[in-house]
Amino acid sequence: MRVLGLDIGDRTIGVAVCDPLGLTAQGITTIKRKSIVLDIEELAKICKDYDVETIVSGLPKNMNGTIGPQGEKVQRFCDALKETLGLEIKMWDERLTTVAANRVMLEGDLSRSKRKKIVDKIAATFILQGYLDSLGTRL
Repeated sequence: MRVLGLDIGDRTIGVAVCDPLGLTAQGITTIKRKSIVLDIEELAKICKDYDVETIVSGLPKNMNGTIGPQGEKVQRFCDALKETLGLEIKMWDERLTTVAANRVMLEGDLSRSKRKKIVDKIAATFILQGYLDSLGTRL
């Protein structure tokens, strides 16, 4: 079972994938957004390369649990992605994943420019790992 994790933003999409056993998530790339068609084409190629069966997308929610404008954008993108790829897409509450990703990188003493380049990929990894952990497949 291969699962793809996404952190979808206005300018970039962080991408992570799990190992073949579905235990651990690894960040693989950050896609610079161009257009919905080109973004989906790039994700389709990744899904094919990694033999992905399911996609988990972070869903940005407000701290009170409601879905705001950014969450609605993500939902629309995921609807188009599902329509094009025909893969199951699960939404995962991503509140504070970017904060957690930045904290980990600060602890790793990464420079601001390096953090900026990989924060979305790390956030996608956190989203995917949270989902994998919820499945209870880890020992």
